[in-house]
Amino acid sequence: MNTIFQRTNISEPALFSPSDTTKKIDNFPEICVSTFSENIIQKFSSLDNTEKISELYTANGMIPVYKIRYKDTDIAFYLSRVGAPACVAGFEEIIAMGAKKFVLFGSCGVLDNDKVKNNIIIPVSAVRDEGTSYHYIAPSPEIEADPHSVQILESVLSSCGYPYVKGKTWTSDAIYRETLPLIQERRQEGCLVVEMECASMLAVAEYRHIPFIQFLYGADNLSSDTWEIRDLNLYGLNNAEKYMVLAFECGLAM
Repeated sequence: MNTIFQRTNISEPALFSPSDTTKKIDNFPEICVSTFSENIIQKFSSLDNTEKISELYTANGMIPVYKIRYKDTDIAFYLSRVGAPACVAGFEEIIAMGAKKFVLFGSCGVLDNDKVKNNIIIPVSAVRDEGTSYHYIAPSPEIEADPHSVQILESVLSSCGYPYVKGKTWTSDAIYRETLPLIQERRQEGCLVVEMECASMLAVAEYRHIPFIQFLYGADNLSSDTWEIRDLNLYGLNNAEKYMVLAFECGLAM
């Protein structure tokens, strides 16, 4: 039996597509931003220049899609669900609604505190320790981020005066199976951080030909034998404006 992890070709065609489940929306903003922090989404959805324009539906409930006016440009934003399959499903449906450019940001676990400390993380590649990406592109140990997107993100971060570090991320499906031996192995391979979506989102963006930027900020610390929860309790709320405005600026620069 060959599973998706052994197949060298991606099976086509799909029986049904996102356009079969999601209606295209007239005048949907070309730029869409998403994050995993409900606190950040609630903060920006309550602003006067924000309006709800659609919804994403799942068995878990409804996710509002909002539109905000930023520098004379309409930008859509919504909450991404945690984990590669759920995050990718939302991304696919947002593309079906009409989004043409996508910026995603969120927290990550820190594997190398000395390099990551106080920096925004730019993933230049992701270790594919999840399953979703294998449904979109052929198997490989890692997936590279688009160099042009990385360049745009670097330029925006420099313009905004935010320190950053570029490096490899480890995308894992199992948050409670980040074992000490695996953490050590990934660190030795050059991974700076660990998260649950980047490899899959890079794969979908490549498959759908959607310009895509993702940046990360460190939350909990996994770089020693003792786990430190750190910002994981607040999910980025202390820097909500910084992260959202950075995402908006990336969208405008794409």
